[in-house]
Order: sequence, then structure tokens, then C-alpha cells
Amino acid sequence: MITCIAGIQQLGIGIPNVVEAFTWYRRHFGVDVPIFDEAAEANLMLPYTGGKPHMRRAILAINMNGGGGFEIWQYTSRTPQPAKFNIQLGDLGVFCGKIKAKNVAIAHQFLSTKNVPFITELLTSPSNQPHFFVKDPYGNWFEIIESEDWFGNGKYPTGGTAGSIIGVSNMDKSINFYKNLLGYTSVVYDKEGIFDDLKHLPLGDKKIRRVLLRHPNIRKGAFSKLLGKTEIELIQNYEHTPRKIFENRFWGDLGFIHMCFDVTNMKEVKSECESFGHPFTVYSGEKFEMGEAGGSFSYIEDPDGYFIEFVETHKVPILKKLGWYLNLKKRDPEKSLPTWMLKALALGRVKN
Repeated sequence: MITCIAGIQQLGIGIPNVVEAFTWYRRHFGVDVPIFDEAAEANLMLPYTGGKPHMRRAILAINMNGGGGFEIWQYTSRTPQPAKFNIQLGDLGVFCGKIKAKNVAIAHQFLSTKNVPFITELLTSPSNQPHFFVKDPYGNWFEIIESEDWFGNGKYPTGGTAGSIIGVSNMDKSINFYKNLLGYTSVVYDKEGIFDDLKHLPLGDKKIRRVLLRHPNIRKGAFSKLLGKTEIELIQNYEHTPRKIFENRFWGDLGFIHMCFDVTNMKEVKSECESFGHPFTVYSGEKFEMGEAGGSFSYIEDPDGYFIEFVETHKVPILKKLGWYLNLKKRDPEKSLPTWMLKALALGRVKN
């Protein structure tokens, strides 16, 4: 098991217009603190981009209430492609992003006034927790879930990324992967049937097996206090032959392009993944610059070939105008940054 995961750093989202999307996510989900905004060539993702590098622009933005960020990603040297089929519940990969809220009813009331493309009524999960689903203008689904794990007290009723719903073809094999490699060892529920709270989702009225996994221990690492607790819900649809969400498309095309974990020791991660039978498919090496931030990144695939990213952050901008950058290589890798220093990231907030 990888023990040096600090949390889900971000959920990558392929978008047709990165500036427009950043504005929408900022106003609706409160991800208003950009960590980087960079236009460059993606020349290390060749296994997933047809063997050729492509130009792109990416913005990584976070919500200071806590949770992971959104990496809003757009190809600029080609037109990002949608799936050639209607993506259904149980198709392979991240179907839906999870976003935390301190009070789900208040978050529902807030988003109901924002003219979103689609929002469900308040629902109840198999663990008797309130939640609801909302769709963004690009066809991506998000689930708003209740969480007591909160970092800040900003004006938005939601926090950041708190996990995802992932379609799988073999539930037991996927449980083994997310449980024994990524540390989601607590099974909150494991149920089969037709579920009323999924009825609004495409093929949500079919018989499925759904398993909700959480990590029982508090993660360690510089950003663990900000990223907080997360959960993974696995869905196997018994009445649907699943297709890979990125079938015959490039990584970076439209939709949820990866789930990214913040880690503190890439060499250890590499060794653990290899011993578990999921070696790196992409590796940047020990140093990589991403706009004003820097570090190292890698990718593996889950049992159905979906993209899991790891990022080890070495440098992060706190206040770029004054040249205040944090060098994480000089710190204890398991120790969280002080609360005041994490809150200083808000100095880069983009206001509406």
C-alpha cells in the first residue's frame, strides 16, 4: 500500500474553453485560487496522445474551504473530442466528481439559484447521508456530499474535490486496487440492486453493484490538512456492457481526464506500484516545472485502464507578486504545513 499519499490533489477535467470553464467553476463551486495557469507543450504524455506532443493550457484552482482542486485542461493545438457515445453509469473511468459541502441542503439551495444545466432534488444515499447531483455546462456530472472535514469558512457552501464515482468491469478486482494500493480500506457499504438516489443518472435505473470506500486514517503530507478526507465509489452495472470513457480518444479530451493524488516520495510510489503490478506508464523524472509550481509527476492505470496521476510537489507559489515561493524539499515530508501558511494561498484568489 502507498503510505505517502497526502490526499486527492485534483480532478483533471478536459474542457473546450479553459477560461470560460474556470469562471464557471469559480462562481459555482468556489475554486477561485489558481495555483498555476500555464500554456505549454504536453510532451511527456505521448502514450496517451497518439505518440505526438500537443499544446495545451491548464489552470489548477482550489477552494480554500478545503478539498482537492480542479485541473481545468484544454488542448490548444487540436480540437478536444467528446466521447463518440453517450456516457452511462458504469462506463469505465471517472463518471462523476464528488464535491464536499458542510451542509448539503444549503449547497443545494445555493446552486438551485445559479441556473445550472441540471440539478436533482435532495437525495439520500445507502449510508443515509444527504446528497444530490448537478451537471455543468460541459456535460460533466458532480455529486455534492456532506462532510465534517472542513478547512476554511469562505462564502461558498461547497469545498473542493472529495473523491469520485468510477465505473468498473470487475468489482472485486477494482476493490483490491483502490483498497490495497491506494489505501481506501474502509468499506462504508457494498450493495446490489436498483437505487432510487441514482435514478436521474443515465442508466441509473438499472441493477448495479455499488461499493463506497474511504480511508480510515488521516493522510500525512504538506497539504493533507487542506486536501482532507476523500472517498471512492465504484459502480458495476449488471445490465450494461461498459465502454471505456476515453475509448478511441486522447487523454486530455473532454471529460474527467484523471484523478490525481498528492504524494511525498515518488521513488517509494514507483516501487509500490511496480510490486502491485501497476507500473508507471508515464514518468516526468525527478524534476518538472508546471507554470509557477514544480515537482514530479507520474501515471498508472487502474484495472480498467483509467488514468491515475501522482504528483510530488517541490515548489508552490504563495504570493507570486512578492516572489514568495515555498520549497517543500526542505521540509519533513510527512508533516502538514502550518494552517496560516496554507491559508496564505488565498492571497492569490481571483474575485468575481
